[in-house]
Amino acid sequence: MHRTVVLNVVGLTRALLGEHTPNINQLAARSTTVKPVTPAVTCSAQATYLTGKQPSEHGIVANGWYFREQNEVWLWRQSNKLIQAPKIWDMARARDNSFTCSNTFWWYAMATDADYTLTPRPLYCADGRKLPDCYTYPLELRETLSKKLGKFPLFNFWGPATSIKSSRWIADAAMHIEAEHQPTLQLVYLPHLDYILQKVGPEGDIAQDLTEIDDLVGELLTYFSERGCRVMLLSEYGIVPVSRPVHPNRILRDAGKLSLKVDLGREYLDFHTSRAFAMSDHQIAHIYVQAHEDIAELKTLFGNTEGVAKVLEGAERAEYGLDHERAGELVLLAEPDSWFTYYYWQDDTRAPDFAHQVEIHRKPGFDPCELFLDPKLKFPKLKVARRLAQKKMGMRYVLDVISTDPMQVKGSHGIYDGTDYSTPVLMSTQANLIPEHQIHATDVCDLILQHIFSDEPQTTPESEHAADA
Repeated sequence: MHRTVVLNVVGLTRALLGEHTPNINQLAARSTTVKPVTPAVTCSAQATYLTGKQPSEHGIVANGWYFREQNEVWLWRQSNKLIQAPKIWDMARARDNSFTCSNTFWWYAMATDADYTLTPRPLYCADGRKLPDCYTYPLELRETLSKKLGKFPLFNFWGPATSIKSSRWIADAAMHIEAEHQPTLQLVYLPHLDYILQKVGPEGDIAQDLTEIDDLVGELLTYFSERGCRVMLLSEYGIVPVSRPVHPNRILRDAGKLSLKVDLGREYLDFHTSRAFAMSDHQIAHIYVQAHEDIAELKTLFGNTEGVAKVLEGAERAEYGLDHERAGELVLLAEPDSWFTYYYWQDDTRAPDFAHQVEIHRKPGFDPCELFLDPKLKFPKLKVARRLAQKKMGMRYVLDVISTDPMQVKGSHGIYDGTDYSTPVLMSTQANLIPEHQIHATDVCDLILQHIFSDEPQTTPESEHAADA
């Protein structure tokens, strides 16, 4: 076996390569592109890369879905048991039982059979505080990394304070895992570009962020290559410019399909008594239709909605690999310039209490506005400071400083439109193992296994020239 490292540089596409990416450019001469899975979102893409299967087979139909038995919409669950297919470490161990794997911040990292695992996991205290932290296996690895690197910078991983610090911490943890354990395969998640691309779009000012991630990738390439590892670099999806938010739940509300429970003057979705509701995730939305006699009406309704490219019903979902019991009865695909919000309130004073918070587990859909402070606040940083002071004093507090203005979002993903912006890349230090043609996301798993088990020597431009001579 050949020890292999997979660097997942989220959002990277050929459209972003240039003067600010000299280290990544070294691998670009022999690279290919990936036709992403639908939806091209983190959990679905990673599950496909690790299993070689479509969402209809592995069950990860988005970053979250309606858990019918629990009557709850949950995003960002963490149990690996939710993936309903064998993972790459199962396949590799079947070939060689000495194989080991470290899942360094790829998703669904808990309750897993990987040998080492790290994932974000805040501490929720009884007094209401949320403290930055992570989960690891072995359990004692968390204490080791905290002492060596400091606590995982959770608030730099997601939210308005995102920065290179979180990817830096993950990279340092990956090098620690390599130095101490030398796993056969290490899967490393580097999310830094994801933040700025959603904030300003791929055509915005992203030079500094490109330089930061390129410097980090260059350091990892050198480190792992010098230790004899084969290094693959890939991305899960590309992020396209968007300018039109679409609100499926508000459309359903206007159609009389949504049921709302009012608590303390605020509105909350009641899933079971709604005739239909939407779980939105970037450029895809699952419409869960409780009253099946409404399906034809709703398909027509959304088919006539600006910003909706396609409405998939029943077996039509199979064309996109989404015919799974977890998927909605209808699935909406956005136009390239559009994305879907989870919003359902019409009056911001009646928005749910979590609307202005970074609250990824309570919102019934993904919310990219969590990257922005509320522009209506006159002194947002002062309000943040006041809330953090309450936190330090052990007082209960609500960090209600997040925007609900969807027009601030300039980049999104989830739908593949064939442009360079939406097309993930795949590169490798083993140029001879990279096909010249585009591959499908389901092929990535086998390509990683080839890096581990193939004995073909590295082909360099010099050796190719010599062979031709």
